[in-house]
Amino acid sequence: MMNVAVIGTGYVGLVTGVVLSEIGHIVTCIDIDEQKVKTLKEGKSPIYEPGLAELMVKNIEANRLYFTTNHREACEKASMVFIAVGTPQSDNGAADLTYIRQAAKDIAKNIINDTVVVLKSTVPIGTNDLVETIVRENLVANVKIDVVSNPEFLREGHAIHDTFHGDRIVIGSESQESGDIVEQLFSSLKLPVVRTNRRSAEMIKYAANAFLATKISYINEIANLCEKMGANVLDVADGIGLDHRIGRAFLNPGIGYGGSCFPKDTEAIAYLGREYDAPLTIVESAIKANFRQRELFLHKILNYFNEDVKGKIIGMLGLAFKPNTDDLREAPSLYLIEELEKRGAVVKAYDPVVKHLTQCVETIEEVLIETDAVLLVTEWEEFLKLKEVQGCKKIFDGRYLLVN
Repeated sequence: MMNVAVIGTGYVGLVTGVVLSEIGHIVTCIDIDEQKVKTLKEGKSPIYEPGLAELMVKNIEANRLYFTTNHREACEKASMVFIAVGTPQSDNGAADLTYIRQAAKDIAKNIINDTVVVLKSTVPIGTNDLVETIVRENLVANVKIDVVSNPEFLREGHAIHDTFHGDRIVIGSESQESGDIVEQLFSSLKLPVVRTNRRSAEMIKYAANAFLATKISYINEIANLCEKMGANVLDVADGIGLDHRIGRAFLNPGIGYGGSCFPKDTEAIAYLGREYDAPLTIVESAIKANFRQRELFLHKILNYFNEDVKGKIIGMLGLAFKPNTDDLREAPSLYLIEELEKRGAVVKAYDPVVKHLTQCVETIEEVLIETDAVLLVTEWEEFLKLKEVQGCKKIFDGRYLLVN
């Protein structure tokens, strides 16, 4: 059992903290938002992730999981501190490291024991080196620190499952001893471990996300060609996916990827390629193809209405960027709502989890009744029953969910 602090209670930080407590460690999660911490202490998750709230309550009651706004309270007990703060995309595509820098300073000012600092956030190559420098320059106590890279590979909507049944744990360290400590932390998960240096670990995360995003853009462009030529893209995806060199995962056509990872991570690695004069032209093409995919879907709708949607009532099924999450970051639904409303359309949207937008209605039926067209935007399983009404509505199936 280890005593661990986690800075940041966003998606990565909260899931990391909860899972570490579930496998027996004492975890204190830190956030500067007092109201959020109050909510977390009550066992209420601020994000929708299947199974997360239940594990929160279980481990709070077992006295293994705590939440605080006080860095000293968490750090003075910990032998390991995770940084899991956001790295939003800046205007030029690079990752903004403001929160990373602040977290490193907070650690330096509050630790009183030898500490392994673990960088969980997705960061540009070289950021672990930067964190080490900042911590060492701002240390108050006379203690030893090491910085280890431990990128996450969680799918939103499947994060709990992925943590316990993941493909690998990546540990990047310059110190064998510190890497061993992090590996021991996760040992009960019994997952394959990849040990490397810090920069390679940072690159593994970016390279993985860029490859998966490219795979999605690829199958979307194949889908566009299939539509023109009378082929069934789902059959094509199944056929090529059986090739073990390719695999079926991430070959589901649709209106493009969104969320907190792929959009900003592809932009960030493309920015690094330009900065180091090693352009990633395939990744840059995937980014362009992804945005074009939602534009093509919009044009299908506009063409159906002869470019005039003013006064038309458009139903939308699904708002989150993918099922089993409430995440709207870079969601294609927001682009479609903005473009349709800009042209005078009225949008009524239903999502099983997202309820706070002004366009939201309470039931699927409200989307289907008295609408001029229905857009299927997120592939929630409950939308499969729409096959029963497909003949009496104009449905634009953006996720190939209703294809026989």
